Amino acid sequence: MKHRLLLVIGLALAVLAPLGLSAQEKPVVVVQVFTAAPGVEWPYDMKAMQTQTVAELKVMLGKTFDIAAETPSTAHGNVYTLAVEILEWRHGNAAKRLLVGLGSGREAADIQYRVADGSGKNVIDKKDTIRTNFYSQGAGSVGTLAHPIADKIADRIKDAKLK
Repeated sequence: MKHRLLLVIGLALAVLAPLGLSAQEKPVVVVQVFTAAPGVEWPYDMKAMQTQTVAELKVMLGKTFDIAAETPSTAHGNVYTLAVEILEWRHGNAAKRLLVGLGSGREAADIQYRVADGSGKNVIDKKDTIRTNFYSQGAGSVGTLAHPIADKIADRIKDAKLK
């Protein structure tokens, strides 16, 4: 039985290899450096946001996609590009969080994000308001929005069923 399985795997690889495909090749999502719309105050490092989003998406989507900060240099399957633009940022209000509670006064951002396929066609084009998690505390150069941003984008990519 073991030999038959190895034979089937070997035949599959022999068929896929000339096509430049491998049995384990996954689509790639390339996360670009974040940008801000003109006039938008954004206190966090854009490159650090990219790095953190790559790390978050690897955890959330790593079984289905390869996540990278740069386009792969070698031939690969489908390559998608994620671009995130900060449209507005609200720093929140610590006093309101403390006195009112219930999630009020949280830091928030309005973002637009696009996932484009290899031909440049947008397969996802969304605007969302992202708020910090209820329990978040300060997180240095990426603030408290990196995780909720990545979480929302991961959900949209899953919903789009990209291949």
